[in-house]
Amino acid sequence: MASAAVSKAGSDRNRTFLAILIPVLILFIAFNTIPLLTGFFYSFTDSKGYGAFEIVGLQNYIDLFQDARVGNSYLFTFKISVVSTILVNVISLMLAIGLSSKIKFKSALRGIYFVPRILGGLVVGYVFSYFFTYIVPALTGTTSMLASKEWAWVAIVVVLVWQACAQTTIIYITGLSSVPEDVYEAGALDGATGWDKFRYLTFPLIMPSITTNMVLVMKDMLMTFDQIVAMTSGGPAQSTESISYLIYQNGLNNSQFGFQCANAVIFFIVIAVISIAQTKFLNSKEEQL
Repeated sequence: MASAAVSKAGSDRNRTFLAILIPVLILFIAFNTIPLLTGFFYSFTDSKGYGAFEIVGLQNYIDLFQDARVGNSYLFTFKISVVSTILVNVISLMLAIGLSSKIKFKSALRGIYFVPRILGGLVVGYVFSYFFTYIVPALTGTTSMLASKEWAWVAIVVVLVWQACAQTTIIYITGLSSVPEDVYEAGALDGATGWDKFRYLTFPLIMPSITTNMVLVMKDMLMTFDQIVAMTSGGPAQSTESISYLIYQNGLNNSQFGFQCANAVIFFIVIAVISIAQTKFLNSKEEQL
């Protein structure tokens, strides 16, 4: 009897597991795997996104590496990604340290700082577009940053950093809360205070959180799209075209579907390589510390 009951319970768990897994797997294949494979196929064609097309082999990939506009988009994407990733992690870590200290209204402040994360990128982009287009020029007597090839990227970075700090701060708070209190007590006995306390005690113990944030933030920044659509539409003079925006704009609106599918394949590989390299490098630093 007991054996039969255990067997029935195990069978019920398996059915429940499959009932949850199969719909998720179907959705993943339908909206992720199939589009990915379809895009990979079209990257070897001259498809315009409609009508007939021909197989062109590797020609799209060859043209991709010779296209100055694509090269400039990669440079712009890397620039805002590196700058934003550094700023987000520095600011978020400082906020996390402050929010982990003994201050009043700590829980309320944590909730407030998380608000940017729940707002859509387009919504945030349009709000800041109004801010940089009308409010800042009215206060400073200057032209809009978004109209300047030299400063438009700075405005985009400001928005990216403001929105990304929310989740990153929460991850750092979690990492800081996992540091045992007796570590600080032992450090105090050895005379560790201020910067030394952070450098030799806190920093090594939150390296897993730093690794997670560096990889996630860099990936998100490389894929920047919504903010550029809302704020600059790639302008002025194509100076703020990220790769994601270029793929969308030329692939869907300028009849370069096959060419931009090839661009998307290369971009996918670039993101994967950067993420893997970051993870390995930061994991090695964790071991050293």
